[in-house]
Amino acid sequence: MMNTTTKILAAAALSALAVVGAQAETYDGVHPLVSGNSRADVHAQAVVASHHVNPYGDLYGEGVATIAGNIDRASVHSQAVAAAHSPNPYADGYGEGVMSIAGTVDRNSVRAAARAAARGDQLPL
Repeated sequence: MMNTTTKILAAAALSALAVVGAQAETYDGVHPLVSGNSRADVHAQAVVASHHVNPYGDLYGEGVATIAGNIDRASVHSQAVAAAHSPNPYADGYGEGVMSIAGTVDRNSVRAAARAAARGDQLPL
């Protein structure tokens, strides 16, 4: 009898805990936006803010750097064009030259095999 009573009390205690723990929080929905500004006012403020200096930028407060030089514009332009047309020393494969593939395969046979592959024909082994 004692064993049964203990089991019943334990089950009742667990049921009470389950009922208390099953309470869910309430959902109030989306909170309404409270603002006294009209859409036009908010837009005008956004335009003003977007044209101001970004205080969180990397160079904030540095000012505009001026470089005084005695090289004329045409000389700088010609140097830039020469640099743009020169090989890039930081590129992959710089200084390796052009790899030449010398073979004894006839150009027409390679072309014929490529056309056959494009059409889905069986290639000769």
